[in-house]
Amino acid sequence: MSTTENQIRVRFAPSPTGFLHVGSARTALYNWLYARQNAGVFVLRIEDTDKERNRQEWDKAITESLEWLGLNFDEGPYRQSERTELYRNGIDQLIAQGNTYYCDCTREELEKRTEGKKPGYDGFCRDRGLEKKAGLALRFRVDGTEPVVVQDIIRGDVVFERSAIEDFVIVKGNDDPLFVLANVIDDCEMRISHIIRGEDLLPTTPKALLLWECLSNEPLPKFAHLPMLVNEKRQKLSKRRDPVAIEEYRNSGFLPEVICGYLAILGWSPKDGREMLALDELIEQFSLEDVNHSPAFFDVVKLTHFNGEMIRSLSLEDFIERSSGWVGDNWELSKVTKLIPLVQERVSKLSEIAPMLEFMYEPEIEVDPDTWSKAIEGNPNAKSILQYCLEQFRECDWDSETLKEVVLTAGDKVGLKLGKAQAPVRVAVSGSTVGLPLFESLEALGRDVTSERITNALSKL
Repeated sequence: MSTTENQIRVRFAPSPTGFLHVGSARTALYNWLYARQNAGVFVLRIEDTDKERNRQEWDKAITESLEWLGLNFDEGPYRQSERTELYRNGIDQLIAQGNTYYCDCTREELEKRTEGKKPGYDGFCRDRGLEKKAGLALRFRVDGTEPVVVQDIIRGDVVFERSAIEDFVIVKGNDDPLFVLANVIDDCEMRISHIIRGEDLLPTTPKALLLWECLSNEPLPKFAHLPMLVNEKRQKLSKRRDPVAIEEYRNSGFLPEVICGYLAILGWSPKDGREMLALDELIEQFSLEDVNHSPAFFDVVKLTHFNGEMIRSLSLEDFIERSSGWVGDNWELSKVTKLIPLVQERVSKLSEIAPMLEFMYEPEIEVDPDTWSKAIEGNPNAKSILQYCLEQFRECDWDSETLKEVVLTAGDKVGLKLGKAQAPVRVAVSGSTVGLPLFESLEALGRDVTSERITNALSKL
């Protein structure tokens, strides 16, 4: 791990307990942007010390999501599960300096002693001189009276009264170091200069500063605690209630540049007022100092709108290339070349491409009974319209304008305008009342298939 003096070094340190959360992705993005605009180093560190909750597949999902978003890391991924010796050395240092003591208090005993009193640990084992043995936790001794001040780039100075900070546990009874200790030891060893993370971790920061002062002679890192992401009810995003997994958006056909562009403006705004910027533009304009501390609304509707706008802005070649992963394995895109621009104008997610073109490839069209009843079986004009169109389609020129004239004439014969007249034809050939422009679709579908499907529909009447 090579460093240079005064080099900006940031880290993204997720726990592999689930898919990558959009809030975590925003944290990774802000760290990545800050590193890139300062010629710094972006470190990926996997905090996998929770053996009960961590899964290797989540570890892989996190790294793959970062790569998909374009947030390449310069160092790592480091894994805390492989750094236990480093933590043991730090623990030994704290013990040797007299910063710790062992504690055998159970939760029940503590609750009984502090009932009706100040909540938190009461220091019962501070001077008991307990020796290390299985099942005993190791606590950090919080001495002194001066407040602990967190100098935060976003929030200014956040003051924590030292008297409100209990002697906190740094090593559990099973000898595993806790989050705050492992974090500090890693940040010291990796010479992290800026810690950019969610505001939910702000309450642990004064503990981290106390540990840092005991473990390192290096200057304290600078902190920036990012605002929470909330849903439309102003509730903190929850994976049980809200769509928060980056993988879910990837699998739904969102573009990575849209995800990054949207996450960037959740707490920060470009000076030029634009709402969607590319990564290179974000690197140029992003300012950590201009991030505000108010909760930011993660609006899926707005994100979807942005995604549709970005899809429509793609070149046709780019759209076709991206479409290739979203259609059936045996589909020939050349068969729907003329429809592709029409698809591009109408989809808001890449996952909508296949359903929109499915009628072109299905050997038999399945029609929802309710749709069939309303558009064909229960439509007194459907049979005559379909019969007339079938007769004309067998002989007429096969282009969208001619096909439109045929359906228009069929409607005139029964007193219907084009919009009503085309409904039974659309259902007969596509199985749906909505979709791509009908006449361009018929042209792409071809005379034989179109005639066959109309014949099948008539045979069911």
